[in-house]
Amino acid sequence: MAGSEAAARGIVRRRRTILAAWIVLCAALVPAARSIESVLSVAARIDGSESAAVDDQLARRFRSPFAHSVVLVAAGLPSPTTRDGESALGRLATAVKSEPGVTGVVSYLDGRESLMVADSGQNATFLMVGLDGPRPDTRLALLRDDTRRIEREMHDDYPHLELRWTGETALNADLRRASAADAQSAELRALPLTLLLLLVAFGALAAALLPIAGGMLAIGVSLGLASLVAHVWSLSILAQNVVTMIGLGLGIDYSLLMVGRFRDELRSGRRAEVAAVEALRHAGPTIALSGLAVAIGFGALVTAPVNELRSVAIGGLLVTGVSILISTTLLPGLLAEVGERVDLGRVNLVRRARPRWNHWADAVTRHPLRVLAICGLPVCALAWQSRKLNIDLPRGDWLPKQMESAVALRSLQTMGRGSVVNTIRLTLEFPRGMSALDDSGWAATTRVARWLVADSAIQRVRSLPGFVAPMGTFIPRDTLVSLLPASVRRSFVSDDGGMALLEVVPRESATPRDLSALVHRLRSADTVLATSRGRATLLVGGLPAFNYDYERAVAGRLVQVIALVVGATFIVLAVGFRSVLVPLKATVLNLLAVAAAFGAVKLVFQDGVGGAPLGLDGALDAIFPAVPVLVFCIVFGLSMDYEVFLVARIREARAGGLKEREAIAHGLSQTSGLITSAAAIMIVVFGAFVLGDFLLIKMLGFALAVAVLLDATVMRLAVSPALLTLAGRLNWWPGDFARRALGGPGSIEVGRNRLADFTHRGD
Repeated sequence: MAGSEAAARGIVRRRRTILAAWIVLCAALVPAARSIESVLSVAARIDGSESAAVDDQLARRFRSPFAHSVVLVAAGLPSPTTRDGESALGRLATAVKSEPGVTGVVSYLDGRESLMVADSGQNATFLMVGLDGPRPDTRLALLRDDTRRIEREMHDDYPHLELRWTGETALNADLRRASAADAQSAELRALPLTLLLLLVAFGALAAALLPIAGGMLAIGVSLGLASLVAHVWSLSILAQNVVTMIGLGLGIDYSLLMVGRFRDELRSGRRAEVAAVEALRHAGPTIALSGLAVAIGFGALVTAPVNELRSVAIGGLLVTGVSILISTTLLPGLLAEVGERVDLGRVNLVRRARPRWNHWADAVTRHPLRVLAICGLPVCALAWQSRKLNIDLPRGDWLPKQMESAVALRSLQTMGRGSVVNTIRLTLEFPRGMSALDDSGWAATTRVARWLVADSAIQRVRSLPGFVAPMGTFIPRDTLVSLLPASVRRSFVSDDGGMALLEVVPRESATPRDLSALVHRLRSADTVLATSRGRATLLVGGLPAFNYDYERAVAGRLVQVIALVVGATFIVLAVGFRSVLVPLKATVLNLLAVAAAFGAVKLVFQDGVGGAPLGLDGALDAIFPAVPVLVFCIVFGLSMDYEVFLVARIREARAGGLKEREAIAHGLSQTSGLITSAAAIMIVVFGAFVLGDFLLIKMLGFALAVAVLLDATVMRLAVSPALLTLAGRLNWWPGDFARRALGGPGSIEVGRNRLADFTHRGD
């Protein structure tokens, strides 16, 4: 206790030095935060996955001009089967091919493939365009500007021409940029409501603005740090969403706790500097313990083999640490300087709720069993729904309506060619000494291609033997291969000849589940891989394979992540509260709140119950694979905030000499206003993300908002204090709290006087 008081005094005494250090830090980091999107990656990757291995093979061994490819959808051109359409397509292909960074272009003119002509006879076609460089998304951004220029140049001849980009690279880039835009919009939507809630909580404009400033500062500094990290370790753009979402909520919550405690100390008659020391001494350890619980959840994500989840973990750890530092180093000094002026701009928006919380606390502690039955059973019923959660890609058209790659994909689907985006790429590696161009390799590739064509889920197979077969049977194979364009040979045979590539276009009607099943069947191939010199090796890549690997990578780590988060959080709380029952109860209630949030997600998104106000057209039948692990890791830590706030006050009351039930009632009445205010802010922040266009972020925001709502109302204000009341003195076993912390009868009397002072003090 003496050490924490000395540290608090030192921080407040050196407040101007600390303020200067923060100013320097902000000056260095905030400019980097403004340009963070330029250094964040939009590509997703699963380390060690088969789909990632195929990407590496295409880049290293094939040097294919289409290792990174996008699809250019050209609507408003005459059909390429006509003379006018052929001329227009040739002009367009030549213009695109001349653009910097384009490694190759394939159109209907190169192979007269019917796949590149619309089924419906509409005036539309598409081109496959290869891009170079390690960041094809950056090249794509420049190409979009170039295609606008090409549109203008061809407008006089083809006034209805519209050029739009889609494909895996374009969809990845657009989705992640849409998520970043959603984060910025959500921040703007949340701030006014957050300020209003803080005005209600504090009744003073100055006190309300301080937590807002703390949250915004946490976001700016954390994004600046993330920008520096991204220069040495690739971070996904999803880190920006997490920093904004968690920084706004957590930064405000921690600042709210510190400002609230400071105002309490001022009202007890203390000078500003002493009040700041006392606020830091009592609220500082609570914030640190709470932040550690949040950090554990994000830390567990570092173990995931998916770069997106690791980026979320880095962003979450950064913003949690920065939020703790702002509220425990910068804010106490500012409060000491502000002093009584923290109450400037008084507004009486609502009546003080302290007497009502006193009545509620008394009712909960007098009738714990009744409270558990009334409040606990509905949550259990909602949690029961989570058993039927279907973790998969949602069905239907869930892409943002105005996103260019989504509009282009819908155009492809109208043409009957939407499955082109889901092309599966198979690499066939032959035994040593065997080539894709010799008789054995050629026969093996042909056999695999025929096996693929026989699958009812496959619409078309493209391979080197497939290109050569229509050219004639009386010309030697080597001659026919030499007649093919170099780009085709490099695309379907590796430089050393030891590997062949086959491209599989699924049926147009294939659902995400059908595609996953197809990938599974392809990877289970065995008999068709036998050759005269041994068994060939087949690897499956492409967007469907990536989605398949993503789902299994996340699902495979979910149990490990849950065990790590639960175990580490239990240990931290057990040490912090010197108790076994308190962290055990907190862990069980957190798991129940998370399960109930999943149940709500299942009802609204998967089943479509009440989804219309959220902008949903109907049931989606599935939940993104990333949602459960992200929600669990984020919510489990955030929920501990309110448990730590509550139990810390109860422990303080018991240290002051109150009996068990009195201490629980006192702690509940003192923290109920804080918990509801902090939770309301979190719900507003997360709810702002629900209003965006990106479905993944919409699901995530909804799940987090529901979890916080249930946890802060039902769990922490009813179920948790009821269970604490039933357990009585067992809550503090084996810490022997009374003997170690009370320190004798004199301190008990002092504690009673202090608690009486708190109880009769105004809000």
